[in-house]
Amino acid sequence: MIKPQEPVPVARQCELLEVSRSTWYRQKNRPLLARELENFRLSRMIDEIYLKCPFYGTRRIQMELNRQGVCVGRSRVRSVMRAMGIQAIYPKRRTSIPNKEHKVYPYLLRKLDVCRPNQVWCADITYLPARQGFYYLVCIMDWYSRRILSWSVSNSLNSKFCVDALSEALSNYPAPEIFNTDQGCQFTAEEFTGLLLKNGIKISMDGQGRWMDNVMIERLWRSLKTEWYFLHEFNGQFDLEKGLRDYCEFYNFQRGHQSLGKRTPDEMYRLGSDNQAEFGQVA
Repeated sequence: MIKPQEPVPVARQCELLEVSRSTWYRQKNRPLLARELENFRLSRMIDEIYLKCPFYGTRRIQMELNRQGVCVGRSRVRSVMRAMGIQAIYPKRRTSIPNKEHKVYPYLLRKLDVCRPNQVWCADITYLPARQGFYYLVCIMDWYSRRILSWSVSNSLNSKFCVDALSEALSNYPAPEIFNTDQGCQFTAEEFTGLLLKNGIKISMDGQGRWMDNVMIERLWRSLKTEWYFLHEFNGQFDLEKGLRDYCEFYNFQRGHQSLGKRTPDEMYRLGSDNQAEFGQVA
């Protein structure tokens, strides 16, 4: 409607049509529109990569785009991700904080042949980022079968939710011979170690900084977060616990593991327990 070749100035035409003159010039600038379309296409590709790998930062997303034939710089990827409101998800807070006043136990699993259920249990804490801050999840796992025996969620790093998870596991399953954790203050607290010793369980703790000593449950965190947590949004702790209950059921009863001969953790746990009963080795 606005024609710059008319004798009436563009400013007057915009005034008559009640259109901002700067808006008309911006509409006329086609290269800007083309860049917006390119950013939209780029954001779609970044979103697809991020959904599969939410732990990717700008550097790794740029590498993935380059492998897909998109020539883009890291600063461009950073600006698009900032506009989308996304960033790499990575641990921002320590969950294993030792208490020097608590007793630390030696690591007992080195060169140990774990060959049956309830021989060794392990536990660990991971953080779950949320809108309100952080939730903390503790899981008790059977080392041999990878079965999740119990879990508990808390919005603070106290020892109570760890004791609650341990009490639940001990009430539903035979007590293990050895219980392995890291040296975090929640696991070295007297409430936690006292419950283990009361049930005649030997206590084993990882060496400081040696996450590989508890590798079985570290592998669980990777599966839980990439297969479930990062793909959903939760409205509060109740919603989170409901989803976690569903995932643990899927993990125990449906998800096969290559390291278990494609069996599920529940199948491996029951098979090992049956073998124990057959040879008179029930714990």
